[in-house]
Amino acid sequence: MGKKGKKEKKGRGAEKTAAKMEKKASKRSRKEEEDLEALIAHFQTLDARKTQVTETPCSPPSPRLNASLSAHPEKDELILFGGEYFNGQKTLLYNELYVYNIKKDTWTKVDIPGPPPRRCAHQTVVVPQGGGQLWVFGGEFASPDGEQFYHYKDLWVLHLATKTWEQVRSAGGPSGRSGHRMVAWKRQLILFGGFHESTRDYIYYNDVHSFNLDTFVWSKLSPSGTGPTPRSGCQMSVTPQGSIVIYGGYSKQRVKKDVDRGTQHSNMFLLKPEDGGEGKWTWTRISPSGVKPTPRSGFSVAMTPNHQVLLFGGVCDKEEEESLEGMFFNDLYFYDAARNRWFLGQVKGPKSEKRKRRRARAEDHEGARELERGAASAPEPLEVVKEVVAEDGTVVTIKQVLTAPGSAGCPPPEEEDGAVEVGPRVEPCPRSSAMLAVKHGLLYVYGGMFEAGDRQVTLNDLYCLDLHKMEEWKVLVEMDAETQEWLEDTDSEEDSSSAEGAEGGDEDQDEDSGEETGEEEEGSHS
Repeated sequence: MGKKGKKEKKGRGAEKTAAKMEKKASKRSRKEEEDLEALIAHFQTLDARKTQVTETPCSPPSPRLNASLSAHPEKDELILFGGEYFNGQKTLLYNELYVYNIKKDTWTKVDIPGPPPRRCAHQTVVVPQGGGQLWVFGGEFASPDGEQFYHYKDLWVLHLATKTWEQVRSAGGPSGRSGHRMVAWKRQLILFGGFHESTRDYIYYNDVHSFNLDTFVWSKLSPSGTGPTPRSGCQMSVTPQGSIVIYGGYSKQRVKKDVDRGTQHSNMFLLKPEDGGEGKWTWTRISPSGVKPTPRSGFSVAMTPNHQVLLFGGVCDKEEEESLEGMFFNDLYFYDAARNRWFLGQVKGPKSEKRKRRRARAEDHEGARELERGAASAPEPLEVVKEVVAEDGTVVTIKQVLTAPGSAGCPPPEEEDGAVEVGPRVEPCPRSSAMLAVKHGLLYVYGGMFEAGDRQVTLNDLYCLDLHKMEEWKVLVEMDAETQEWLEDTDSEEDSSSAEGAEGGDEDQDEDSGEETGEEEEGSHS
């Protein structure tokens, strides 16, 4: 009896200790969230100083990722909002609004009173009502040291015609999250998935919510059938037939104490509205044919003019026990929902150069035969190495594999003597978490990030590709080496405790240095 009594007492003691530890951890988590809420409130106080709309011509925005890039429904403009940047020591977050004028090739910073708080990994949807509306839901805010996270569950709308922000308060919406996906379906916003992370735990979602744009009411949907497992950063798009496609995404799970295993999903599901059933939906797993994307996360998605889904870039992480190595991509894939088929996007090279090559053949038959033999031999891909010297003197090496010009139809410029000179193809370097938008059949790719050893390189370049012709990428903004600041990690309290310097774009800095300052960033799986 004595031994049994001791064991029971010991067991109850262990349970009590575990309960105490859980209570402490929960209290610590609440304290961290309160600290971040205070920091967010501080920045909102700074934003409250803005009392009128100001539009300032500026240089291209600073490097960032996990921002949103949206095409204006009526004007030839792209709208960039939010995002994050990491310089090796501090995480910077933004709520700035930039407008890119496509015809004039100019940037404008638009300051509007009462904007949403700084965030990244949010979702935006543009609808044409009322001169155009940009709807924003969720996203995350991080502490300067990038160790604590606050996930938003707020809904905002930017009225593009009047340039006014409005927070739409409606009960019953999704919980706080980032990395979710949202699309416009008829007169509703449909939201799926995402994740929530704290210092001690994380959770991934696979729930579906709808927001009615007429009644401003949230509803949680309960589709029948077996749907996707919880995930963030997936593809979500509306098909021409009125269904919603979910592809890929990322999630992680704890396999043992302090060890997580990530999963890069590659399955595909169809969320279909049931005939005659208002608010009733059904999940179906689908298996498309064709050339599917290789496993990856952090890819970016846009809709093409012919209602195909376009997927660009991303990263494939190889996770070891103590390390994480990523292979970054800059390839294009298209998904045709009508045929349930994937296609690999291939950039052909400009037609003007093909005409030049035909002229060269007419002038020199032997030279033409040489060119034809060279094209037929299908040269091996080239590895191009580009070195960028950052402001601090660090040399960042960018390696990318390019299709050999002969096999890809890349345009060799013709010189005066009729000779053909071959150069490397112009294209965005491999990256994840880039921002995409399509306007008038042109695809725009802005920013994102890739890794060079232990260093994260955040981009601020802008590329354009005509999706009708698929001939060549054009560089609208080149990567600015001077923005590539990288600070070695340090334990200095001075670096990690600065509130103003970390959440990105503090007001005084903006006023002093205009648009020259750097901003933003976020994780590759969002």
